[in-house]
Amino acid sequence: MKRRDFVVGAAGAGTALSLFPSGLEGLERENGPGGLERRVLGRTGEKLSVIGFGGIVVMDATTEQAAARVRAAIDAGVNYFDVAPSYGNAEDMLGPALEPHRKGVFLACKTQGRTKEAATRELDSSLRKMRTDHFDLYQHHAVTTKADVLKILGPGGAMEAFEAAKKAGKARFLGFSAHSVEAATALLDGYPFDTILFPVNYGTWYAGSFGPQVLAKAREKGMGILCLKAMAKGPWPEGATKTHAKCWYEPLDTPENAAMGLRFTLSHPVTAAIPPGDEVLFAMALKLAAGFQPLAPAEVEAMKTKGLAATPLFRYPSKEA
Repeated sequence: MKRRDFVVGAAGAGTALSLFPSGLEGLERENGPGGLERRVLGRTGEKLSVIGFGGIVVMDATTEQAAARVRAAIDAGVNYFDVAPSYGNAEDMLGPALEPHRKGVFLACKTQGRTKEAATRELDSSLRKMRTDHFDLYQHHAVTTKADVLKILGPGGAMEAFEAAKKAGKARFLGFSAHSVEAATALLDGYPFDTILFPVNYGTWYAGSFGPQVLAKAREKGMGILCLKAMAKGPWPEGATKTHAKCWYEPLDTPENAAMGLRFTLSHPVTAAIPPGDEVLFAMALKLAAGFQPLAPAEVEAMKTKGLAATPLFRYPSKEA
């Protein structure tokens, strides 16, 4: 039996780091299948599982492995899937595996095409590979610089392809992912997007001063907030042996540390987090997120101490933006 849970916490999210946790105020939440919570995606009204399935989970998998991983995720309560052309052969593997379940899931895709022509070409290719006639969410992928923002929103830019896709029924909602506060802020100011996909991580939040200002602005606009890097520890140390080939960063790979990373992110007023693409870590995240509980005050302080001592993946201000 589902329950609706309207959590009343502190005042709305602000830009100061000291305002975390801001609580899950006004965020509609409900129990989902398998004990995996579902939350409303901003003003879209869609309700997504708090854990999303990133396409990298099936990258380089066999057909049988891809089908099994998708089926296991759905059985665990996942209804949010995300993929991109830049994820190796993920689209080729995820499309057939997800096809039998397409009507019951929220499917997001992304493009790094910055012009109308490039974005249109990638959109049509992704639709074909994913064996669907539309994406529930289509996003500008990994926007980092203000120059990219100007190209996207300018004449002949990718935004024109996005608007055309929505008008044609190929995309229901429009959003973006960003890897700098500067680019995210410029996009938030430049267009009424439905969603944002952004790193929310204890290390970047505290040691990098990266995240609070973006979440606050997105919340003010009533956007759906989707998250990356909840289970990131930091950059791989120099000379370290990379134990997880699909992770370009060092992940939190023990249940205790991964649980705290996930809980930090999901204790914010966000909709969902996409774990690392490593299939073992993804399976771990599914188990850890079932029965989620927000961080207690003492745990918040512990994560702040841990975060301030971390080497963040991203910082504000950004040298690249």
